[in-house]
Amino acid sequence: MTVTVLPHLPSYDGAELVVPAPGEGPGNWAGAASAVLHAGVFWLTWRNRRPLSEGRGVTVDIARSTDGVHFETVAEVSRETFGCESLERPVLLPLPDGSGWRLYLSCATWHSKHWWVDSLTAATPEELPGGQRQVVLPGDDRVAVKDPVISAGPDGWEMWLCCHPLTEPGHEDRMTTRRLTSPDGLAWTDRGEVLAGRDGEWDARGARVTARLSDGTFLYDGRPDAASNWYETTGLARWDGSRLIADETVPPISSPYADGAFRYAAAVPLPDGRTRFYVEAARPDGAHDLVTVVR
Repeated sequence: MTVTVLPHLPSYDGAELVVPAPGEGPGNWAGAASAVLHAGVFWLTWRNRRPLSEGRGVTVDIARSTDGVHFETVAEVSRETFGCESLERPVLLPLPDGSGWRLYLSCATWHSKHWWVDSLTAATPEELPGGQRQVVLPGDDRVAVKDPVISAGPDGWEMWLCCHPLTEPGHEDRMTTRRLTSPDGLAWTDRGEVLAGRDGEWDARGARVTARLSDGTFLYDGRPDAASNWYETTGLARWDGSRLIADETVPPISSPYADGAFRYAAAVPLPDGRTRFYVEAARPDGAHDLVTVVR
């Protein structure tokens, strides 16, 4: 099968395996990763997910690497730490004042469709499992919140947050993205919805920001219908000053295998001007591996 390679965007073509799925077959996923290059070291965090009958998102791992491909795991957080049914996309960041590190977790409430965003803060990545815990965004009975994309800089913190409406039973899989800002990464102000699905398009059922690229464009996950939940593909969007607008010249990027999932793309700018991407991608047996590619 031919894989279309778009300049400066990730694709399955040439991808290298970083973390294999925790088992064979559908429902076994390694991915939903975030990554950062700090002081010459790649830091990566991802969730390990089993099928529904085997526990869903059971752990989040933190690992380091000098080449961006071969990682050594230094810490692991289990769902029991948060009393949640499942874990989804984590975010790992060094604090901008140099005082430590923070891990953000997407946590599922037991026996519900509700999600919240929690956090652990510690002096080093290795110490995060025992770090100071604080709920960041609790969600409520109307909306589930998860899968944040977070950055911190001189002008403060910024978050792109995936939101699932809970007001219509059976339709909780729908998703939009909202933008939030913060002075400290813990107390956030909601600046409103910035991305949603488009009727009749490949992203009609929902749109979730996954990465901001160095040129100011954004990668996002989308899917056309409820049946495609968990099998999202990746699109490109551009900021118009108030909202993100899908780039209709870029077709959705997918895996050539199984359910086609190519989702949760993370982007790490490299010193040479290129970008190292980490993506959760479907493999032939239906499991999802965490892979990387440089563009």
